[in-house]
Amino acid sequence: MRLQIKNIVLGICSLLAISATTHAAEVTGPQGNDRALTVSDFMPHKAITKDFNETWSYQFVFDNGTRAFVNYSLLNVPGSGRKIGCDLSFWNFKGKTYSVGRQYPPERLVASKEKSTITIKTDEYILQNKPGKGHRVLYSADKGGKFLLDVTFESAVQGMVPGNGTWTFGKEKFAQYIHIPYGRVTGKIAYNEDTLMVKGYAYMDQTWQTTQATEIAARTINFSTSDKSPMHAGRITLTTDGQLMGYALYNGPQGLKVAIPTKVKEGGSDYNGKKFPKTTLSFEWKNGVPAMVFPVNKVLQKASLLDKIDGWFAKKAMKIAAGGEVLFYRGRSKNGLGKNIDWAITGVKD
Repeated sequence: MRLQIKNIVLGICSLLAISATTHAAEVTGPQGNDRALTVSDFMPHKAITKDFNETWSYQFVFDNGTRAFVNYSLLNVPGSGRKIGCDLSFWNFKGKTYSVGRQYPPERLVASKEKSTITIKTDEYILQNKPGKGHRVLYSADKGGKFLLDVTFESAVQGMVPGNGTWTFGKEKFAQYIHIPYGRVTGKIAYNEDTLMVKGYAYMDQTWQTTQATEIAARTINFSTSDKSPMHAGRITLTTDGQLMGYALYNGPQGLKVAIPTKVKEGGSDYNGKKFPKTTLSFEWKNGVPAMVFPVNKVLQKASLLDKIDGWFAKKAMKIAAGGEVLFYRGRSKNGLGKNIDWAITGVKD
């Protein structure tokens, strides 16, 4: 126990040191031209640091009003070492919300580039086929209830990425790949004995970074639009000193474009990400992409990163390492184009 406490203290000192050295760092964007995504992008990337973490994220918005959020992660859990985290959250499943998180040793993850498939504990967690039409997502867990999500993309807008998809912030790196900005899905979801056949739309992206997310980011804003066109869909990260990383895809009259953010505002003021926004968020972009604005004052669901961490000690250690509890606030609003936009804002609790 003394050794574990010492490691946590050293981790906190390391966090403070990194924050001090990266506060004035400049963000450098991706290198190369905008391009379509490949199977190589979808496969797990090499862990180049101890705290390297990678996440495959899905947001499903079903026509019956139910939503599902799925994350598969490779991450370092303080005090426990490298783990796979699998979490699923149902919102408005027959009027109720259910969440589950599971944790496994990293060797359970098997990636096959030849089959374009990632499995975690075979037959329970599968990301099958290259993201796009025919991509299947399976999540099956029995913890605090029996959970099932098994859906397949019937159609999908082709994902794109700016160059190598990697931003540099001081000594740290952050990468993002929007594999499916919009796609139609069909399948089934279940909780205990209740099974629903569902169809709807979905968004899917993948990120990796060389350190704990909170050492780089103050807030992350993820959003997707309920219509294929015109559409804004992506993930924008505000660094600890208010600089911007990440990108979105815009599908408008001239086709799909990579949208690099130049400014984010809350109301009429520049937004630095220090606190959760409570009014409206507006985004300005390069390349002639039209601005986007939507209200964020009505939250439909609040979730916690700790939901995917097993064990009291590991939860406490993760909370200390992150500088607090990392929360996800999720909602739906109308954007300036009159379209439904589904959003999630992530960051350490104010």
